[in-house]
Amino acid sequence: MLIDSHCHLDYLARDGNLDGALERARTAGVSPMLTISTKLREFDVIRAIADAEPDVFCSVGVHPHEAEKEPETATAELIRLAEHPKAVGIGETGLDYFYEHSPRDVQQTVFRAHIAAARETALPLIVHTRDAEDDTIAIMEDEMEKGAYPGLIHCFSGTQRLADAALAMGFYISISGIVTFKKAEELREVVRTVPLDRLLVETDSPYLAPMPHRGKPNEPAFTAHTAAKVAELKGVGSAEIAEITTENFRRLFTKADF
Repeated sequence: MLIDSHCHLDYLARDGNLDGALERARTAGVSPMLTISTKLREFDVIRAIADAEPDVFCSVGVHPHEAEKEPETATAELIRLAEHPKAVGIGETGLDYFYEHSPRDVQQTVFRAHIAAARETALPLIVHTRDAEDDTIAIMEDEMEKGAYPGLIHCFSGTQRLADAALAMGFYISISGIVTFKKAEELREVVRTVPLDRLLVETDSPYLAPMPHRGKPNEPAFTAHTAAKVAELKGVGSAEIAEITTENFRRLFTKADF
C-alpha cells in the first residue's frame, strides 16, 4: 500500500481524467488518496469526489494564491466544513511569495485562520510555502506558542533550515516528484536527514510528474516513483518505505478511517 497524501482530483475530473486515474492508482497499489481543497467556494466538488470514492479523503482550505479572492476566510467556517466525515485535514494554506497572486498580508491573515482551525479541530495543517520561508517559520512558531497543532509541509522543496524548523514543531515532511528531478540534489540532501517516521509521499497531481513521466500530467499512480527515490535515499526497500509512509499518514491523519 502507498498513500498519495496530496493530489488534486478535482483538476483531473475537470479534464475528464478522473476515472482512469483512479483505476491506474489502485492497480499500482496507491490507495487511499487525499484530494486537496484550494478554494472554499468549490469545496462541494472536492467533497463530492471523496463521498463517491471509498478510498478518497479530502481537506478543507484556501490556497495562498486564492487568499485575495476569499480574504474573509473564517476559522469557524473551516471548522464547520471540516466536520464532514471524509474531511481529514485543514488546507492547503500557507504563503507563496514567488507568484504573489494574493497580497502578502492577506495570505498571512488567511494562513493564521487555518492554523486556528487546525488547533481547534486537531486536524493536520497542510502547508504550502514557496519563497516565503522566513515568514512561514515565524508565523508557525508564533502560532505554536498559542497552542500546539499538527501539520506537514507539503511538496517540500525548501532548505534544511525549513525542514529542521518544521520537524522541531512536530511537523511531517511530504515529498513530491521533485525529488526525482536532475537538478534537485539539494532537496535530496535534505530528504536524507529527515527521520523515516516523519516522511510522507505525494504527487501534487496533476502537477510535477516525477521522472520518467516529467512533462506529462501527473496522477496518483506515479506516487510509486517518488516513493522509490525516497527509499533509495533512505537506504530502505520500496516495500518498507510504503509501510513506513502509510503508518506515518495514519498517525498524522487520525480521522482517516481505512
